[in-house]
Amino acid sequence: MNTRRLAPVALAAALLVGMTGCSMISPQATTIAYSAADGVNIPDSGPLKVRNALLVADESGERANFLAAVVNDTDKAATLSVTAGGTEKTVRVPARSTVSLGFDGADPILFDGVDALPGTDLEVTFHSGDGQSIVYSVPVLDGKLAYLADFVPES
Repeated sequence: MNTRRLAPVALAAALLVGMTGCSMISPQATTIAYSAADGVNIPDSGPLKVRNALLVADESGERANFLAAVVNDTDKAATLSVTAGGTEKTVRVPARSTVSLGFDGADPILFDGVDALPGTDLEVTFHSGDGQSIVYSVPVLDGKLAYLADFVPES
C-alpha cells in the first residue's frame, strides 16, 4: 500500500529532474555581459567608466566624432585620455558626475585622420587616473540612422 503512494511522487521527482537537467549545465543568457546599444562599454581601467562609446565617421573615414558617456563616481575630478588615429584628446570629468560627449547638447570629440570607414571597428586607447591603458575596438557608424545624422563630421 505504501509503494502505491510513493510511486507517483517518485515519478514526479524523476520527471522534474529530467526536464530541468539541461538548464543546470547551460549558460544563462542573463549572466552574459554585453553592450545593449550602438556603442560599447569600455572595461574599467581606472577611476573613470566609459559607456556606449562609438565613432560617427564621414564617407571617407578620415574624420570621426567620438561619442560616449564618461562616468566618474569617485570624490575627485579625473581626466580621461582617448587616443584614436594617433591623436590624443582629453576630457576632464568632475567628481560624482557624468560627462556626455555628443549627447544632451554636449559636443563630441572630433578626430582627424583616423582612417575609419563606417561599418568597421577602430582600435582606440583609453586611460584615466593610475589605471592601465586599455585598447578597445570601437564601432564606426555613419549618419544613416536618423539620430546619428547630426554627428557626421563636415568635410
